[in-house]
Formats: sequence, C-alpha cells, structure tokens
Amino acid sequence: MSSLADPAAEPLTLSQVLRDLGPLQFVNGLIGFIFAATGPVAIVLSVATKAHLSDAQIASWIFACFFINGALTLFMTWRYRQPLCFFWTIPGTVLAGQGLAHLSFAQVVGCYYATSLLILIVGATGLAKRALEWIPMPIVMGMVAGVFLRFGLDIVRALSGYPLLGWAMLVAFLALSANERIARLMPPILGALIVGAIVLIVSPRGAGEALTGLALAKPVIASAAFSWQAMIELVVPLAITVLVVQNAQGFAILQAAGHKPPANAVTIACGIGGVFSAAVGGVGTCLTGPTNGIVTSSGERHRHYAAALSTGGLAIVFGLFSPTFTRLMLSTPKEFIMMLGGLAMLRVLQGAFVSSFKGPYAFGALASLLVTIADIPLFGIGAAFWGLVAGAIVSRILEREHYAKG
Repeated sequence: MSSLADPAAEPLTLSQVLRDLGPLQFVNGLIGFIFAATGPVAIVLSVATKAHLSDAQIASWIFACFFINGALTLFMTWRYRQPLCFFWTIPGTVLAGQGLAHLSFAQVVGCYYATSLLILIVGATGLAKRALEWIPMPIVMGMVAGVFLRFGLDIVRALSGYPLLGWAMLVAFLALSANERIARLMPPILGALIVGAIVLIVSPRGAGEALTGLALAKPVIASAAFSWQAMIELVVPLAITVLVVQNAQGFAILQAAGHKPPANAVTIACGIGGVFSAAVGGVGTCLTGPTNGIVTSSGERHRHYAAALSTGGLAIVFGLFSPTFTRLMLSTPKEFIMMLGGLAMLRVLQGAFVSSFKGPYAFGALASLLVTIADIPLFGIGAAFWGLVAGAIVSRILEREHYAKG
C-alpha cells in the first residue's frame, strides 16, 4: 500500500465547496451525469433484457451503477481534491452480455468478484502506475481521440435527425461562445441545455414521459457461482476493459486538463467499487473517460472537483430512485443527448488531437487512432485496447529515437 498517493494536503471544507461550485461547475456536472444516465443506461437495459433478467435484477444493476459509483465519486473527489468520476465499464457490460448468452447470471457475478479482486491486486502492487508510465501519452490520447470522435460526429447526426432541436442548441452554444464576457455570465453549454429543454417542451415530438411518481430502488443481493469456464472466458477481458480501455481514457483526460490522478489509488477504488457492485449484480467500476472529460471541459482547473461532486451527488439520487428516473431519461429524444454530449466534448476532443500529434510518438498515435476508430473487436476485447497495442508496436518500430531519449 506504500505506492498509494497521499490525499490532498488540506482537507476540503463545505464552505470551500460551496464557494467553488458555481453555475458552470454545476452544469458541467449535470451534463456529465445526464450523459451517463441515458445512452450507457440504454446499453445496460439492452444487455439485461436480452439475458432475460428479472425486473428486480435489472433495477438492482442500475442501482449499483449509480448509487455505489456516485458514492465512490464523492469520496475520492473529496479526498484527493480533484475530479475523479467513477461509473461502470460500458465495454465490460457488452462482454457480460455476450457471456450471459450461455452462462448463468450467478456465474457472471462470480466473474465480477474475481475481476474486482484482480484489479485490487494490480492497484495495491503499484502496477497500474507503472503501466501508465510505459505507454507514451500521445499514443493513449490517440486512442482517446478515436473513442471520443463519435461524440463530435453526433452533433452532425443530431442536426440531421432532429433539425429544430439540433440547430437551436448549436446556435445557442456558438452565440454564447462568441463573447467571453457573455460566456462567463451564461456558460454556452448551459445555454444549449436550456434552449434544448424549451424546444422539447414546446415541440410535440419532444414530449417525454411525465414524472408521475418516485419509486425507490430495492437492490437485491446477487447469488454468485464460481466456474473456471466462466472465469477463463470473462475475468481477464473484463479487467482489460477497466484497466486499459476505460481507466486509461480517464487518466489521459484528467492529465490533459492539468490534474494528477493517483493511478494506484484509483485502481484500488475500482476494485473495491466492483466488489460492492457485484454484490447487487452490477458490472465492474472504472474511472470514466467521457464524464471526466465533461466535468473538466471548462472553468478554472482548481474548481473542476466541484463539478465532479455534482455528478456524484446526482448519481446517488438517481440510484435511489433509479426505476423512475431511468424510465424518464430513456423517454428523452436521443438527439438531445447527442447534441448535449457532443457540444460538451468538443474542447476535450480538440485537446486529444493536439496532444496526440503536436510532438513525438505522432505516428504511433495515428495507428492508435485508426485502429480505435475502426471499432473492430478481437477475441472479445474492444478496439480501444487494440488501438493502444497497435500504437505501441508501430511506435516501437518506427519511432525508436523517441524511446532512446526516454
């Protein structure tokens, strides 16, 4: 445990948080939360439905995704005084869905436990930090750019799919961004959010399901079965999705924003969060890339943590009332989420491209970008991992001079 980074020297006080939590920070936290509570939730629901899980098991899974990871986000962000948003591994969810086609839910839950233990060991031994130091950051950012590129493309798709909503939000965002003084008074992403909400209210197509009542979540303790067949199939790929695919994005985004995330402590937190999530049937915990990108996309760096605290608090509330809020969020037109996420990620995407190609390892970063964009999984492992592998191999062959310089 000596490899763990020390927490913030000065503990946060409630008055400091309230002082740093301005409208921009809250809105960034809200957008980060909305992103997690829509598309990724739809993936969980799709996987769980195809696996014929009961309504109680699905609700418990969603509870784990938000309540447990929201609490972990609050604790780690408060302790280290920097944005550290945790949610669940989306590619891991897809892998679990593939396993559930021929494995029992109890066997998959057993793999969740084994994976979380493996991740905990990696963090406690300090391997997580050493692995990050071995992969050049431009190659990691090439992978990040490939993953996040779809968010930028979603802006164009939303303009085509729902022109009234898309153009109204885009015009509001650009108009507010054009003047720095106005942008400080009304953050552009907040303006886009408000305009989009107005369009949804007045437009017949935007009428979503009304919030008629609040239903509390009732998490169910999940049974676990430990099968060598299941563990051989799922444990290592699930660990890779957390450690290499998801956490690598989160670390790269936070470092690009000027933060120094404690790699080993974060990895240990992922292992602990994964154990608690597995207890109620949830997939493993990870340091999320997109949400951390959104909460650090604008505003003063020393106030980014306040946006992450907002995300964590909202996630806890969502988890407590997950049956109601899940139904409400999924009734929102997809173009609204696409525009909101795309606009929030523009600066992050720009930074990823700049970090990838402005200096050394640019050819390796290009290989990482192309393989990731191709989005072709291999051996059940997503393209983001293979993008890192391809980038590292190409760079070692063609950019040896950079490695020689250390």
